Amino acid sequence: MCALTREERPASELIRFAVSPEGDILPDVDGKAPGRGVWITCSQQAVEEAVKRKVFARSLKENVKVPPDLAQMVRSRLEQRLSGALGLARKAGILVTGAAKVAGLLETGRAGALITARDAAPDGRRKMLQSMRRGFGEEKLPHIESLSSAQLGLALGLENVIHAALTSGAAANSAIERAHRLSAFLATDREEDGTI
Repeated sequence: MCALTREERPASELIRFAVSPEGDILPDVDGKAPGRGVWITCSQQAVEEAVKRKVFARSLKENVKVPPDLAQMVRSRLEQRLSGALGLARKAGILVTGAAKVAGLLETGRAGALITARDAAPDGRRKMLQSMRRGFGEEKLPHIESLSSAQLGLALGLENVIHAALTSGAAANSAIERAHRLSAFLATDREEDGTI
């Protein structure tokens, strides 16, 4: 249940916050930290509102220190989780980079997700979407646009990553799930066209 809105929601739509031994509230985006926690809707706006309304202290019935940049901390951790999933996919050999390789994978219809840097040029984005339509028709393929080219490069150990694609499988599903959480947090979930 969200401590701010008091709405029942599945855990996938919530973010857990735990109290550190020093009494600080910290994001527990994987929901695995020991001790009591407070659950807030997975939304930047909800976290900011919870900080403003002092929801954490009220829910825990104790004085806790809440960092003023708590929403930014959540965003950073969600971006790190997505970057980590993409890095593991690359090490497993199920992620390709480079416009020609990505377009080729898309056109075969074997891709599990298209990844485009959020700062990619509109022309390059359009060309990848055309390749995706050639391979998948009207079927919706997840399109991850949550990270910048610098973040993608850092995650993949490469320079200047603009386009990438995941082949279908469990690793792709993990990255897609993490992209959904980040997108929901940023309130930019545009699933009607497959973009997350």
